Amino acid sequence: MKKFWKEFKTFISRGNVMDMAVGIIIGGAFTGIVSSLVEDIISPVLGLFGGLNFDKLSVTLMGEVTLNYGKFITAIINFLIMALVIFSIVKAMNAASSRMKPREETAAPRTKTCPFCRSEIALEAVRCPHCTSILEEDLERKEIKDETGNRE
Repeated sequence: MKKFWKEFKTFISRGNVMDMAVGIIIGGAFTGIVSSLVEDIISPVLGLFGGLNFDKLSVTLMGEVTLNYGKFITAIINFLIMALVIFSIVKAMNAASSRMKPREETAAPRTKTCPFCRSEIALEAVRCPHCTSILEEDLERKEIKDETGNRE
């Protein structure tokens, strides 16, 4: 039982779990802001042009039973606006983080292609480990270096 609680404590104290909790709390507050934006600003403006408010759209089915499809349309508009805002925020954050990262220089190649079997081999190889071909241009280069005393 102690092991279970220790594992739970390790899990709950990880940074990503805390980040997720903060994200959910901020997301809840952000939902309220977007809902107010749609209900209090966008829907009335759309009502001016269309002559109606989506929240008031409904159909009476039987007696007192009503189908409030206008509220559903408002919820869809809320979702689309929230998705657009989140997309814009993520896009801006990605652009900012890519500007902050130092550019990596391209590393020198570590491999070459065997001219006989076209397999990838080490750059220093003088013989292909796949087809056992002797790579003559590399062998000549190595012999010249050995004669001059410069060794790798």
